[in-house]
Amino acid sequence: MVPFLKMNGNGNAIIVADMRGRSDGVTGAAAQALAAGTDTHFDQLMAVHDAKPGEGDARMVILNNDGSEAEACGNGTRCVASWLAAELGRSELVLRSVAGTLPARIFPDGQVSVVMGVPRFAWDQIPLSEEFADTRGIELQVGPIDDPILHTPSVANIGNPHAIFWVEQPVESYDLARFGSMLEHHPLFPEAANISIAQVVSNEALIMRTWERGVGLTLACGSAACAAAACAARKGLTGRRVSVRQPGGVLDIHWWDDNFLVMTGAVEEEFRGLFDPTSGARTVAV
Repeated sequence: MVPFLKMNGNGNAIIVADMRGRSDGVTGAAAQALAAGTDTHFDQLMAVHDAKPGEGDARMVILNNDGSEAEACGNGTRCVASWLAAELGRSELVLRSVAGTLPARIFPDGQVSVVMGVPRFAWDQIPLSEEFADTRGIELQVGPIDDPILHTPSVANIGNPHAIFWVEQPVESYDLARFGSMLEHHPLFPEAANISIAQVVSNEALIMRTWERGVGLTLACGSAACAAAACAARKGLTGRRVSVRQPGGVLDIHWWDDNFLVMTGAVEEEFRGLFDPTSGARTVAV
C-alpha cells in the first residue's frame, strides 16, 4: 500500500500518489479503479517517484482517469509542488515529467506557480497529421460547412496537444460534451488532443472550458489555460499576461518574454489514504 492525497487545483481533481522508495509504478488498472470511486474520482493521478541525480526533487508519472499516460498536467504539478514543498520545508523546488523540467514556487498565501516550459506551435511538434503553415488557425470545423458552430482553432503543444476554438458567445452555450470526444480523436490529431473553447473578454482576460484528452469535461485544465493564453497573445487577441477563468476557478498565466509560460493558482487538499498501486484497492482516509 502507498500513501495518496486527494487534492484539486482550481477544481481539477487530482490524486497525488507517493511512490518514492519503490521500483514499481501505478498501473492503468489501478488508476481506473480509483477513478471509479465516488470520493477518489480524479482527472489526473500524479505518481511521484524519486528523481535521478541532477533531475530535481522528484519525478512524476501522470495517468489520466482512463489509465492512459499523459505528458503534462499543470494543475496536478502544482498540487504535487504544494504537498512536497510542505514536507521538505521549502518554498521552491524542481519537478520533472516526460514533458521536461518544471520549477515550482509556493507563495505565502498558498498560491502555487509552476514554469510550464516553452509552447510549441509547429504542425509536426503538436503533432498534426498534415502540414499547416500557420497554426494560429487551422482548417477544422464543427457543423454545416456554410454555417459552422465552431471553426479555425489555434493549436499548440504545452507538453501535450491542444486545440482552442475562439468564440464570441458565452462558452457555456456550446455543447462541448457532445463534440469534445469526436474532436479529441479527430484524424488531424494522431496523438489525440485536448479540446477547448475560449472567449476573449479583455486584453487581460479569457473565459474557457476544456474537454481533456483521456478524461472528458473537466472543471479546470492548466496546460489548456497556458495553451489558450499563448495562442491568444500570438493572434494579437490579448497581451502576454492574462487571467483565465475556468469553471473551477481562475489561473494567472504569464507568457514571459523569454517564451516560458508560468501558471499560478490555488490548490486544495481534500483527504488522505492508502491504496494498492497494482489493483487500486484502497483503505479509508487517514
